[in-house]
Amino acid sequence: MNYEKIYLAGPLFSEAEKSFNEQLTQRIESKGYEVFLPQRDSTDTKNMREKQDSADLFRKNSEAIDRADLVIAILDGGSDVDSGTAWEVGYAYAKNIPVMGLRTDFRTLGVEGPVNLMIEKTLIKLVYSTDKLLTELENMKR
Repeated sequence: MNYEKIYLAGPLFSEAEKSFNEQLTQRIESKGYEVFLPQRDSTDTKNMREKQDSADLFRKNSEAIDRADLVIAILDGGSDVDSGTAWEVGYAYAKNIPVMGLRTDFRTLGVEGPVNLMIEKTLIKLVYSTDKLLTELENMKR
């Protein structure tokens, strides 16, 4: 299946997270995909959160997921997934929107595996590098 509209879910609170999200978005967009990046497209920043109504921010992001063909969820962050990302994954799953997980963090949850079982079972695929993610996207075009 060809996924043209992608929602990129992931933590966006530190400079490192925001930079990673931006670089990943640029790489995905360079392959011809349309990406909704919340920190950019719904202006989800600290300054905007202070100025913007939180209900409006919630609406923008949930409507963007509704329009997506695919959600890519960044599942890094140590032993557990960012809570906002976990919500986005669950929301997409409930709406029958496929979710692909990206986990570049090598830490695991021990016996449970690389991510929480409830997150893992919602994913159509879990990849462990940005290069593998791009390869999988290209393979889905065929």
